[in-house]
Amino acid sequence: MQNEHLKKWRLILGDLEETRDAGTSLNEAEQQMDAALEALYNSDRKGSLGSSSPNVNRWLGDIRKYFPQQMVQLMQKDALDRLGLKQLLNEPEILEQLTPDAELIATLLGLKEVIPGKTKETARALVHKLAKQIEDRLKVPLQKSIKGAVQRSERLRNPKPREIDWHLTIRRNFKHYQKEYKTIIPELLLGHSRKRRALKEVFILTDQSGSMASSVVYAGILASVMATVASVKTHFYVFDTKVVDMTDELSDPVELLFGVQLGGGTDITKALSYCHSQLHRPADSLVFLISDLYEGIREEAALQAAHRITETGAKMITLLALNDQGAPAYNSKLAKKYAALGIPSFACTPNLFPDLLAAAIDGQENWPVGEGLIRKE
Repeated sequence: MQNEHLKKWRLILGDLEETRDAGTSLNEAEQQMDAALEALYNSDRKGSLGSSSPNVNRWLGDIRKYFPQQMVQLMQKDALDRLGLKQLLNEPEILEQLTPDAELIATLLGLKEVIPGKTKETARALVHKLAKQIEDRLKVPLQKSIKGAVQRSERLRNPKPREIDWHLTIRRNFKHYQKEYKTIIPELLLGHSRKRRALKEVFILTDQSGSMASSVVYAGILASVMATVASVKTHFYVFDTKVVDMTDELSDPVELLFGVQLGGGTDITKALSYCHSQLHRPADSLVFLISDLYEGIREEAALQAAHRITETGAKMITLLALNDQGAPAYNSKLAKKYAALGIPSFACTPNLFPDLLAAAIDGQENWPVGEGLIRKE
């Protein structure tokens, strides 16, 4: 056990005289892990992962082989940030070997204007791959959550005969079973509305400033999945100092994300005001504001714009982050003021978003619990 601890410290600290003196020996796989770490984190001494190095492809393969997925994503990000490897994204053979994650896709979207034509299709393929992975993981839970929540929220008491849900009515009236008659006498009939229009409208307003980049990626993909559910009508807006309605692009998450312009300022007030103008059925509407709430000098205006939305009867929730980390920096002052208006603020991982959405559609505040959802205010 002590030797295992020494090996871990050897990998963390690198090939230093002190670690060699500790007498630890690494097996072949551990030596490859050590080489990959040295190339990235001690590159100033080793110079083995520079932008002109032919070993980048091998390094990308090694980190996928020897490290878990979460660590691969972190090391790729560190390589892009620390070693100036962004120029290597211009090479299709490099792009093809990258493991897609929200941070990497955000980087690609930020560089889309300078990526040459020969590699744009490779970049788009990576975006498509990530979108497919997220869709495969979350499409079924998201659809089930939405459909179940909409059915519960639209449940009718004493419905018309053609609207009666007999299975639900029987289950709810078992306690009224009459032994002498060998039957159930229902005291309460339950059913569902037969409305053909979308029963709920969900508005997703996404801050596309640089600090929200990975949240934009997840928001766009999840909104595209939501758009496939007939019982909700999904609207998707991105904003900086302007508001862009991208609802018509929801059928193609790749086109949607490549239409995003990451970076720039933030005007929450303008985004909320535009959303307010689109609330045609506010009592059936749910508004998600995805932003860290750093509005700048117009905080009071942003507060008033949110208040106008809640006054209509629409439900509003702030997502300070929609990413894998769930620990954002955010404007706590504005978040507390929103909380006073009945607008809760969460940091949410994509995996827990279906449960959060279902709770919001239900109109209850029995929010899901878990490491993936952190209520900030």
